[in-house]
Amino acid sequence: MTTELLQQVRVINPVSGTDQLADVLIADDDIQAIAPCISEISPDTQIRDCRGLVLGPGLVDLYSHSGEPGFEERETLLSFLQAAAAGGFTRVSILPDTSPPIDNPSLVAQLQRMRGESEKTFPHLHIWGAITLDVAGKQLTELADLAAAGVVGFTDGLPWENLGLVRRVLEYLQPFGKPIAFWPSDRQLTANGVMREGAQALRLGLPPIPASAETTAIAALLELVAATGTPVHIMRVSTARSVELIATAKFQGLPITASTTWMHLLLDTKAVKSYHTSLHLDPPLGNASDVEALRRGVRGGVIDAIAIDHRPYAYEEKVQAFAEAPPGAIGLELALPLLWQHLVETGEFTALELWSALSVRAAGCLGQKIKAIASGEKAELTLFNPQQHWQVNRQNLYSLASNTPWLGQQLAGKVVQTWR
Repeated sequence: MTTELLQQVRVINPVSGTDQLADVLIADDDIQAIAPCISEISPDTQIRDCRGLVLGPGLVDLYSHSGEPGFEERETLLSFLQAAAAGGFTRVSILPDTSPPIDNPSLVAQLQRMRGESEKTFPHLHIWGAITLDVAGKQLTELADLAAAGVVGFTDGLPWENLGLVRRVLEYLQPFGKPIAFWPSDRQLTANGVMREGAQALRLGLPPIPASAETTAIAALLELVAATGTPVHIMRVSTARSVELIATAKFQGLPITASTTWMHLLLDTKAVKSYHTSLHLDPPLGNASDVEALRRGVRGGVIDAIAIDHRPYAYEEKVQAFAEAPPGAIGLELALPLLWQHLVETGEFTALELWSALSVRAAGCLGQKIKAIASGEKAELTLFNPQQHWQVNRQNLYSLASNTPWLGQQLAGKVVQTWR
């Protein structure tokens, strides 16, 4: 039996709403005791001085992209799980946009077997099942079979075009009790845009995307939720007006949850002046007012969770003109350090607010629970050193991809260990 004593660690406990220094005794991945000071320990206990370190519940990622199957040059399932573990995640959820897509039980079982062969220190793997079979999004998958196969929920991770089909999906899936996630984006309004509409887009000469491309799609989705009563999760919220619409819908009692991505909380359109292709995101980075509204939304709970939306690409795919490069960036290993540095260290977020949105509330969007850090509970934990400096480079990343605007930069904050 392995027993560890974490001495004087800062324990962030979103479930109980506490942030305190304590000693934590962990034996065989169970929390044996937590107290201001623990002195009675067995002789073989490994003692670790954790002053300056932070211990919180394991992080939960709502949705990210795995290259495997089909795009192993971007990311394998193994490298994806290694990157997630290095970033402090104990639960991750992959989107079904693989090749072939995750639209049948056999592929779900194959991925689960692959995860089962990995080290036990890797995160729990959850799999989103595809809603539609074809690229046109007109034919439904065998949703009941996918539910029986153990998918965490249903999404295509893509904008929809057929509202009639969305309504059918909401009606059909209601009895299954699994999360249904939609990405609201009107592709006719998006057109060939690559950047949020505004002064910066004009200055940089990039095709704009109006905020209404997102908000009109959210409004339509909310009407369908009101008509059917089926709970949904709204992915990739990126505009201030979207936050207002979601807040109003929640006040009216609609059964919705929502998430934004970590990069949309940190950067706005001014960052795009570098034309770094890893800043080409979909939805695009917002204007300063959007970022401010998203941060308020997360702090206040209107936006339930922060998703990573890790999207790896091979080097050759991103070495193009900004508008031609595929949208997306990696983030599993970078999100916690950068969010802590820019939101917690600056005092804009409390540690509890950030950790809750990355763990407890994120799990809630999947219909899951994370228990309090307490004696007698299983240790699903992340130990984080906010002061440890490291450089973002190919040698220091577990991900096979390096499409991030922080490549080559020094960061403060590194995950020390996870328990799951």
